Amino acid sequence: MAQRLEPVVKIENSLNNPMKNIKKPNRKRPEPLLDAERRKDTGVTKLTHRDDGDLSGYKKKALYALVVLIFFFAVVVTRLWYLQVQQGEYYSELADSNRVRSIEIAAPRGNIYDRKGREIVTNRPSFNVVWIRENNKINDEWLKSLTKILGQDASTILEKIRKMTGVPGHVPVRLAEDISWETVARIENNRMYLPEIKIEVVPLRIYHYGNLASHLIGYMGEISKAELDKVDQRLYRGGDLVGKMGLERLRDSDLRGEKGHDYMEVNALGFEQKNLKGDEPLPGRDLHLTLDVELQKIAEEEMALGNRAGAVVAMEANTGRMLALASAPTLHLDEFVGGISQKDWQGMLSNPLHPLVNKLVQGQYPPASTYKTVTALAGLAEGVITPDTTIHCGGSLQFGNRVYRCWKKGGHGAVSFKRAVAESCDVYFYQVGIRLGVDRLARYANLFGLGSTTGIEMEHEKPGLIPTSEWKKKRYGKPWQEGETLSVAIGQGFDLATPVQVAVMTMVIANGGTRYKPAIVEKALDPDGKVVNSFSPEVLSRLSGQGKNLKLVREGMVEAVNSRRGTGREAQIDSQGIIVGGKTGTAQVVRLAQYKGLKEANIPYEYRDHAWFTCFAPAANPEIVVTVLVEHGLHGGSASAPIAAKILNRYFEDKFKEQQGPVPEKATTGKSPGNRVLLTPDMIEEADDSPPDDDTGGDIPPPQPDEAQQ
Repeated sequence: MAQRLEPVVKIENSLNNPMKNIKKPNRKRPEPLLDAERRKDTGVTKLTHRDDGDLSGYKKKALYALVVLIFFFAVVVTRLWYLQVQQGEYYSELADSNRVRSIEIAAPRGNIYDRKGREIVTNRPSFNVVWIRENNKINDEWLKSLTKILGQDASTILEKIRKMTGVPGHVPVRLAEDISWETVARIENNRMYLPEIKIEVVPLRIYHYGNLASHLIGYMGEISKAELDKVDQRLYRGGDLVGKMGLERLRDSDLRGEKGHDYMEVNALGFEQKNLKGDEPLPGRDLHLTLDVELQKIAEEEMALGNRAGAVVAMEANTGRMLALASAPTLHLDEFVGGISQKDWQGMLSNPLHPLVNKLVQGQYPPASTYKTVTALAGLAEGVITPDTTIHCGGSLQFGNRVYRCWKKGGHGAVSFKRAVAESCDVYFYQVGIRLGVDRLARYANLFGLGSTTGIEMEHEKPGLIPTSEWKKKRYGKPWQEGETLSVAIGQGFDLATPVQVAVMTMVIANGGTRYKPAIVEKALDPDGKVVNSFSPEVLSRLSGQGKNLKLVREGMVEAVNSRRGTGREAQIDSQGIIVGGKTGTAQVVRLAQYKGLKEANIPYEYRDHAWFTCFAPAANPEIVVTVLVEHGLHGGSASAPIAAKILNRYFEDKFKEQQGPVPEKATTGKSPGNRVLLTPDMIEEADDSPPDDDTGGDIPPPQPDEAQQ
C-alpha cells in the first residue's frame, strides 16, 4: 500500500514546491580537470623557482619595446612639427592653390629713345590666348572648338602644347599671340565651354621707325628651352618674351622690369569666382641712346637707294658717342617676331648682300688707303720721314724681282708728305713701309685701336687683323717677306678692319691722339624718371707726344677733300663754310687676270672692290667723325664720300638751327660750286694748273705680290 502511495507523495511534493525541479540556466557545469586539481590541492602554496637569465631576457624585451615605442612617437611628433611648423606656410599656400589661381602679369618693357628724346621703340597692349593646364585634359570636342575659334590647325595647337612638356603645370601654354578684337569676342562668348582658356594682355613692341637701326636695336622672341635652362628660373618661365639680338638682348636686365601677379579664386570647375588682391608689375627702365634718328635715317636711306651692302658710322670725335650705326641691308624685324619661318630664314642665308651679318662689327675688310694715315703717322713718329720728305713716284716701284704699281699709272712725280696723303700716292707709302718694317707699323696700328675689339656694345664683334712677323710665323710657319710689308703699308695684304675700328682710328687722328671707348647708351632711367646709370667718356689709350704729327696728317686729309687733286672731293659740304678732312680707300677683293682691263660695270658684283671713306669735321676743331664702307662699291671717292657728305650736312644744319635758328636758304639748297669752301693758299700745296692725267675719283690698289694676299 505504501509502495503505491509513493508516487502520489512525490507528485504532491512537486506541487508544493514547483520551482524545486526547474534547472537553472547559469548552473555551473562539472569541470573534471579543474575538480581533479582541487582534490589534489592540499592547501599549501608552492613557489616555483625561476632562472635569473630568463628574467633578464624579459627585461631586455620590455626595454626594446619601450625604445621602439618612444622612437615611433618621436618620428610622429617630428613629422607633425615639420609639416605644421616648418612647412606650414608652404602647405597653406598649396592648399590655397587648390582654390586660388595665380596669373602672372607681364611688365611693360622699357622704352628706347634717341639722343633728343624721340621714341624709337615703345609698347602697345597685345592680346594672347593661353591655356591653363593644371588639371585640365585635352579632348576632341575641346580641340575642335578651339581650332574653329583661333583658325589654327589642331596639329599647330598640339605642337605648342608639346613644347611645354617638362614645364610646371601651373605655367600656361600660349596658343596664339596678338589676336584680333573679333577673336577676343568669340573667346569671351564661349567662356562657359572653355573655362581653362584665358586672354592674356601683354605689352608688344612698337618700332616707330620700322627697321631703323635693326642690327643695333635687335628684336624679341619667346624664350627657348635651352635659354630657360641657363637663366634664373625665378625671373623667367616658358613662354616669356626676351631679347634675342641687339640691345633688346644685351640690355634685357634693364628693359624687362618685374612681373606682377593677379590672384583669382576659382571653383571646382575652374571658373573664376572672385578677384583677390595682387601686385602690379614694375615697368622696365627706359634707355636713352646716343643715336641721332635723323642721321641714322639718312645713312640707311642712302645705302638703300642703290641696294648697297655695307656700313655707316658717325660718332663724336671727343667723347666716343655713336651718332649713327647703320648696317646694310637692314633686317626686317617683323619677320622675327613670333619666330621666323624656314622660308624667310633660307632667303636671308642665300641673299648675296648678307643681311644677317652686322657689317659694323662683324664685317672685316682690308682698310685700304684709309690705313695710309697710320703709316704716315708712324713714319713721322719714328723719324723715317719728315714733313718735308719728298719721294718720286713714277707709277711703280721695283722691289726685288717684283713691280709694285701706284694707282695712278703715269705716277705723281715728286710727292711731298701732305700731297701723298691727299692724292693717296701708293709709291710714297711703299717707301715709308720699307723704312718702318712690319712690326713697328703694327705697333702704331694697335695704338689706333686696330687689331683688337673696340668694346662697343654690340654682339660678336670681330677684332680684325694687324699682321706681324711673329704672327705669320705662328700662323703659317713661314718667315715674313719684306715685299709683304709694302702691301700692308697701304692697307692691303693681311690687314683687316671693321668699319667701327676705322671710325675709331679716324677719331684718334681728329681729336689729337685720344682713343675713347665707343658708347651707344647715354643713360638709363627707372620708372620714376631717376637716372640709374649714365654715360661718361672712357679713355682707352692716348698717343702722347704726337700732337704735331697728327696735325700734319689732318692737314693732308683736309687736302684730300678740298684740293683740286684730292681723292675725296665729293665729301665737301655746304653747311656754313664747314671744312671737311677725309681719306678715301679702295679695298681689293680678289685679283683675277680675266677681269683686268674690263670696264667696271662688266666686272661681276662679288669681284668688285670695296669702297671706303672716312672723315672728320670741322677741320679746325673736329667734333664729328663719319666712316662709310660700300661693299663692292669700287671707289671710295665716288661711292662712299657723297654719303658721308649728306650726313655731315644734316648734322651741322641741325646744330646751327639749335644755336641760332633756321639755316640760311643757300646753305640747304644742295651742293653747288658757289657754296663750296675756298681754302686759303697756306692750306693746300701749289699744284700744276694742268688737269691730272688720271683722275679716277678714288684709290686703285696695286696688284698683290704675294699669293697669301689675294
